[in-house]
Parts: sequence; C-alpha cells; structure tokens
Amino acid sequence: MTRVPPWSFAVLAMFSVQLGSALSVGLIDEVGAAGTAWLRLSMGAIVFLLIARPRLAAIRRADVVPLLALGVATGLMTVFFLAALERIPLGTAVAIEFLGPLTVAAVRSGGRRALVWPIVAFSGVVLLTEPWLGEIDLLGVLFAALAGIGWGTYILYTQRIGDRFDGIQGLALTIPVAALAAAVVGVPQAWGQIDGAVLLIALGLALLLPVLPFALEMLALRRMTHTAFGTLMAVEPAIGLVLGLLILAQSPSAVQVVGIVIVVLAGAAAQRGGRRSVDGADARPPARDGDQLPELIG
Repeated sequence: MTRVPPWSFAVLAMFSVQLGSALSVGLIDEVGAAGTAWLRLSMGAIVFLLIARPRLAAIRRADVVPLLALGVATGLMTVFFLAALERIPLGTAVAIEFLGPLTVAAVRSGGRRALVWPIVAFSGVVLLTEPWLGEIDLLGVLFAALAGIGWGTYILYTQRIGDRFDGIQGLALTIPVAALAAAVVGVPQAWGQIDGAVLLIALGLALLLPVLPFALEMLALRRMTHTAFGTLMAVEPAIGLVLGLLILAQSPSAVQVVGIVIVVLAGAAAQRGGRRSVDGADARPPARDGDQLPELIG
C-alpha cells in the first residue's frame, strides 16, 4: 500500500463521488430526486451505524445543536444537488455547488486577495451555463446554488464536530440525521416505488458515496498535507464534467470547457491559502454528501 502514490487515493475518492452522482440519475427517474437522496442517505446511515456503533453517551449537551445542524445541512445539500441533476448537466451542477466551499475557503484564508477566487470561479460558472443562449434552467441553477450553500454550511459545522468525534463516529451520528431530514420530502416522493431492486441500487450508490470516498480520503490524508489535498480536490468539477459526458452523454461546448477550467484553477488557488486558525493546522478540503473528516475546513 505504501508504494501507491497518495494522490491516487484522492483521485479515486473524487471519481467515486462523481460516479455515484452520475449513476444516481437512473434512480432519480424511478423515485425522484428527494426519494433518491433519502434512500441513499438511509443506506449510508445503516452502513456507518454497523461499522462505527457510535456511543450516544459520548454526546454532550453542547454537541446536540451542531450534530443536528450538520445532519440537516447534509440532508438538504443532497436533496438540492440531486434536484439540480434532474435539470442541468452534472459538470455544471458540481461547479455551481463548488462555489459554496470555495467561498468558505477564501473567507477563512484570512486575506482579501483570496476573495477574488470565488468571483473568478463565478465567471467560469457563467461560461458553463451560457445564459446568452437563452436555454438556462434557472430552477436547476437555483437548486445547485442551494446545494452549495448547504455545502458551505456543512463545512463550518463539520469542523466543530470533527474536533469532538473522530471521522467515522461523526458520520455515524450525523448521516442518520441527514436521512431523517431528507425523509420529509423523500418518503412522499418515493413511496409506492420502492422494491428490492430499488433498495439494492440505493445501497450500491451509498457505498460509492459516502462510504468508499471516506475510506479513500483517509488513506490519502495520512500521507498528504491537507493543503495539497484540498488543491487536488479542486479538480472534482472537471471529473464531474467528464463523467457527465461518458455516462450521461452530456456533451459540453468549447465555452463550457473553458468555464470548467476556470472553476478548477480558482478552486486550486483558493485552497493554497487555506489554514485552520486552531493550532496552525493545514486546512482540509471541503467535504460533501456525508463525506466527513476530522478538523475539516474548506
């Protein structure tokens, strides 16, 4: 295992996340976006509960609100992102959502110059959506933007939870809350459409996201600096674009390719200054969809 370059684990984690997103489109057609989010989070919650077996006695009164907030943010983020996938291409949705953690990374970097990177990334998003063609799906863009806000909120609360619980314990406590939050809209949407095949597909998607990415990112972070890891993770919108092309036949225009390159470069630049204000530790990359790591900050 030591001969395997650490960056390969990070790349595989990003690939797993975006593959899970691309393959979720088929389930969305069966049970809807909210139904897919609820089923995927529920299956993920079961897996993490079986693996971690969290001790409820370890939860302090001060932990309750952050745990609930993180779980709800995760649930809403997942619902909104999958709702966006119903309307806009995967690469575009990932790029818009990425504005949330990118903005958090820039704000928390402590320098005014870093604030230019979310603006640069936004210009890339404009190229991706090509509003001048008059075919932009505003509702899809809104859903992706709401997912980005959820992702940014998720990062802020994940830092607090990561300081109290190790990664897998935190996941085992927050993913069930996320599943319950998604159930509010997911159960009515999916009810009557659930059978053994749907549950099996949901389990497979849950393994792709968040179970497998969590394990891979932990392997990567043992041998990489958090800043280097965060810079590498900025490539994720490009991976979403490629998988959208290969799996969903979503062909980008030349202008959209330029847009995704701008988003990736802005994300990488914003991460380079990201550091935690506690103990001078390097910043960890933005997590998503239940992919929680200790001491995380975008």
